[in-house]
Amino acid sequence: MESSRRNFLKLSGLALVANSAGAVPMFSDSMASPTPGQISVRVTNDKLQYSAANPVIWKPGSTGILQNTIVLDAEKKYQEILGFGAALTEASCYMFNQLAPEKRNQLFQELFHPKGMNFNVCRTCMGSSDYATRVYSYDEGDPDPELARFSIEHDRGYVLPMLRAARKVNSDLFLFSSPWSPPGWMKANNSMLGGSMRRKYMSSYANYFLKFLRSYESEGVPVQAITVQNEVDTDQDGRMPACIWPQEYEADFVRQHLGPLFEREAVKTKIWLVDHNYNLWGRALGELETPDVRKYANSIAWHGYVGLAEWMDRVHEKASDVQMYWTEGGPDYTDPKYAKDWTNWSLTFTEILRHWCQSITAWNFALDEQGHPNIGPFTCGGLITIQSESKEISYSGQYWALAHYSKSIQRGARRFESTSSAMDVKHVAFQNPDGQRVLILTNPGAGQVVNLSTANSSAEVALDANSVTTLTWS
Repeated sequence: MESSRRNFLKLSGLALVANSAGAVPMFSDSMASPTPGQISVRVTNDKLQYSAANPVIWKPGSTGILQNTIVLDAEKKYQEILGFGAALTEASCYMFNQLAPEKRNQLFQELFHPKGMNFNVCRTCMGSSDYATRVYSYDEGDPDPELARFSIEHDRGYVLPMLRAARKVNSDLFLFSSPWSPPGWMKANNSMLGGSMRRKYMSSYANYFLKFLRSYESEGVPVQAITVQNEVDTDQDGRMPACIWPQEYEADFVRQHLGPLFEREAVKTKIWLVDHNYNLWGRALGELETPDVRKYANSIAWHGYVGLAEWMDRVHEKASDVQMYWTEGGPDYTDPKYAKDWTNWSLTFTEILRHWCQSITAWNFALDEQGHPNIGPFTCGGLITIQSESKEISYSGQYWALAHYSKSIQRGARRFESTSSAMDVKHVAFQNPDGQRVLILTNPGAGQVVNLSTANSSAEVALDANSVTTLTWS
């Protein structure tokens, strides 16, 4: 197998990233268009991170169906891609704000610039999530149905400045925002921690959304979509900002309050439903089937903590025009494989995209080495880690996996058909708006050679063990 690897894929010895502690990885040569007949190659493995390898050559003629063959059919297209990113939680914005301006500017160029990671679909929090410096909403205190106290003053400290800085680097940044809890006075337990929504405050809460969107827009941070509630089906045992929304509550809130208000006020911000795990596919269908809901909301946001990605197909089969977005998932900083689990994350991303999602947004962009700031009870790690004392930056395996998607798949790309006989290499293919084609291969096992076959050409690609490989061609 080693001989085959040398014959078919001679990896460049030049790593295009800086691996020293505290260095920001700079992709100095964004993926160039290959010459006709060539396939450009990028690899992440146990020695390299998103590094260039020698090109693969297309050969005339189809291979037919051989062992380890991936058949590509670019004529059969599926969903359009919006993009990739992570959550700009208050905790992440706090960590970014701790960096010296020059270092932060360099990092933001790498994260958000189209020639860097090109992160362009990012999440913000409406008030406090569990990853924040403290619990807060935009209207604290006793009941205030008229929202006379409403204020986003807390976010002016460093949340809004970080959001503006990101948008300055990437003007195509698409932001969606999620509340972890309404103000406590709107809930049955009068607290932002756990509990459930009260119907009598739904009209006030719709206005809360409107005030949030207008306030953010006035600060130079327009928000393109909102979800009604982060994780509608849990109160997290009262340990963190959370709120239970029964299915009929969310449906009624959208069709009777939020949707009509957005319509009257000519608000263009999209409404995404559910924002929770795959196992709530039945709830998603129930809400979509509720009269008038789809007049205002035709999108489902998914998390991947419970259930299987393929369960999203059950919604697509019943409502093929419904749009789907993957809005949360991140590493555990206590996991010994935190920095090297790129194949696990790439397998996850491939499954998400093969089951109709149009975007992938990871959880916290940046946390410290102990997963802080954190008012919740969990051990989430950041997409990147910023050391609390030295401010050195290190990168998760999720980051290196996501690079293969965000850097090669353009907004407006369409997934196209890729099929294979039984094998452990997973694959997903796209055609970008400029005609460039992209195939991402994830090999969690031993090194092996795979065959690519189209209607009139074929190629052989050697894959290293525990690797993610991106192929691009015209």
